[in-house]
Amino acid sequence: MPFHLNPNQIEYIQRLFKHADSLIISAGAGMGVDSGLPDFRGNQGMWQAYPELGKQRIDFTEIANPAAFKHLPRLAWGFYGHRLDLYRRTMPHQGFHLLRQLAEALELPYFVFTSNVDGQFQKAGFDSKQIYECHGSIHHLQCLAACKQDIWSADELTPDIDHQDCQWLGQLPLCPNCRHLARPNILMFDDYAWLNQRQKQQMQRLDTFLKIHHQPLVIEMGAGTAIPTVRYFSERFAPDLIRINPREFTLPAQGGIALATNAESGIHSIYRIFIE
Repeated sequence: MPFHLNPNQIEYIQRLFKHADSLIISAGAGMGVDSGLPDFRGNQGMWQAYPELGKQRIDFTEIANPAAFKHLPRLAWGFYGHRLDLYRRTMPHQGFHLLRQLAEALELPYFVFTSNVDGQFQKAGFDSKQIYECHGSIHHLQCLAACKQDIWSADELTPDIDHQDCQWLGQLPLCPNCRHLARPNILMFDDYAWLNQRQKQQMQRLDTFLKIHHQPLVIEMGAGTAIPTVRYFSERFAPDLIRINPREFTLPAQGGIALATNAESGIHSIYRIFIE
């Protein structure tokens, strides 16, 4: 169901779009929740999804860490392998498609800025060259030791997981160069070996976009304050900011408009102003 907008909110959003020469779509973890993806903001949610991690009292910062791949490789790959399989099977919710349709209907060039590593924007049909994944992508791999500056696709990787024990079964993913352990090309906690050339290329394309488009409107969805990378980026463009968040909807001092709802509902309410 779309979020109910009052007349003042509708007028404000219409004014933002009227003056915009482009659209920036910024998204945190909350964007994927409506597709059924887990939210790892608290240990309880993660431990419910991965009981073995809860049994061992391993929190997200400990498993999302290169050290886990070094010391507990089957557990670390059990966690990330399950996530890779989950993201492959998950279909993006309707909000993704409404956003893309809105940009196309209003003829607004767009760029996506996301901290999500799930590849859902690409699956929803967004141009991969118009996406900046600031924390990397689970659909790409690298050497754990970063023996070379090589990043390769995870498309040929088929996870085989013991879900009860969160363990990777069979041959662990290996670096094709040194034959030692591989890892996802994701920026983790205490991560000094993340290869960021994909991110740098994406950043260069984003910088070029912003040099061409000087009046972007930002629609931000599901970006929390625990790791505020997406929020900080979005707030650079305030007051030309629509923040969609059911809990952490406080706006920056520069202003904007906040919709206290989930991503799919908030997107639907904006879409209805212009399309329906």
